[in-house]
Parts: sequence; C-alpha cells; structure tokens
Amino acid sequence: MKRKIIEINEDLCNGCGNCIVGCAEGALKLIDGKARLVKEDFCDGFGDCIGTCPTGALQIVEREAAEYDFDATREHVKNTGGEEAMKRFDQANVEHEAKEKSASRPAGGGCPGLKLRFGKQSPAEKPKAQSTPISGQVIKSDLDQWPIQLHLVPPTAPFFDGKELVVLSTCSPVASPDVHWRYVRGRSLVVACPKLDRTEGYVEKLAAILAQNNIPKVIIVRMEVPCCGGLTMITKQALAASGRTDLVVEEITIGIDGELLKTEILAPL
Repeated sequence: MKRKIIEINEDLCNGCGNCIVGCAEGALKLIDGKARLVKEDFCDGFGDCIGTCPTGALQIVEREAAEYDFDATREHVKNTGGEEAMKRFDQANVEHEAKEKSASRPAGGGCPGLKLRFGKQSPAEKPKAQSTPISGQVIKSDLDQWPIQLHLVPPTAPFFDGKELVVLSTCSPVASPDVHWRYVRGRSLVVACPKLDRTEGYVEKLAAILAQNNIPKVIIVRMEVPCCGGLTMITKQALAASGRTDLVVEEITIGIDGELLKTEILAPL
C-alpha cells in the first residue's frame, strides 16, 4: 500500500541517536553509526522523530510500504523497552488519534507543526502613538544586539559576556507578543530554526559561545510543535561539547496560540 513513512538520509545522519529516543514505536535503530528503519510496519508515519534530528536527516515521504501494524509494534515496544516504553507508546497513540480526528493529515508529510490552523483571536489594542513625531516606531524593541541569527553571531561578541543567553526559535516571537519583554529584555540571544535552517555547525557555534563567555544561564524558547524539539537537542549537545557543568538550562514551551505552556529545568540535573 502507498502511505506515509519515515525516510533517512544517510549522508546527513551523524549517528547522534536522538531520533531513536524520539520514536515511541521503536521503529528506528542505530546500525553501523547510522539511524535505520528496522521494520516498515513499525513506523506509523506521524514523524514525531523528525524534530529530534539536529541535521535534517529525517523526512516523511509517501511511498509503497508495508501497512503499519499497531499490535505487532506494541508487542515490539513491550519486548524491547519494558513498562515505561509501553506507557510512552500508548500516550503517543492517544495523541496521534486525537490529531487524526481533529483534522485531516497535514500536507507537510505528517509533521504536526505544518498543520494548517484557522481562527480569529481577540485583536490586541493598538498602542497609542506618542505626540512627539518619531521614526515610525510605536512599540520599543527590547533587542539590544545585532546580529541575532546563530549562523551570523561571532562567539566572542561582547554582548554575550555576563548575560543570560536566550536560544530563541524563529516562530516564538511571532506566536507570542510577550517574548520580548518576558525573555529578550536584558539578555543576549541567538535565533535558529531546527527544521528549516542549515543546522550544520550549530552545535559547534553554540558550544563556542558557551565556552568562551561568562554566561550564567541558557533559556531555550521553543514552540510546542515537535520539529522545534530539535532546538533543545542542539542546545543539549552544545552544552556537553562546551565542557560547562555549571550552567542552568531552562526550556520554555510556547503554544501556537501564544500561551506559555511549560517551563522545565534541563540542567543541572
């Protein structure tokens, strides 16, 4: 049958194993230093593993493949992962069923982050412009550095030293108007998208920033969509590569409605 299934680009795969942890169905395995699909009928085609890949090696494609076998997959998870893996598998299945019922599968190959969404929100009140003529600016930005994109910032830029660092997903400040005053104000930042950016070199660049500056804390501000989990993975790998063991790392998750969904301390554990 023709259906959606994971595809792995071996040239891009760096063998980090993040996708194996991200796959609740146990469909992936690290073989000879590369992630492999161990059995087609273990892959449900939802692509939860995609957001965990720091190199963009994973994608969902539509091709002829064995039909997803729920019962066989559940038994496989039970035999290989035990009780905790079973709980995770069942929870993932509940979430997948809810997504299927709420909307048709997205055109983006199963990635929930690409699902179209429509709806009107209450418009924010327009800020009152000052009576004194200014250069078109009504709301003052809390940004006090440039550049901001992770590819462009030099690791030794003076605005990093002595400040908390925000690792900001590209979509977060668009989804939530609170991001500037809540997270950007008084901090340095780098902006990145783990799904659409060329992420080669991101771990090394971020590790250099952490190693070469007196940064007391890292705050990851990401969206709730699975693909944004790659930003957290990149940050964790950079922290390990930097040699820093004193850093506090906090993950902030923003909902697609702009609400603050979750805060979690990732380090120190």
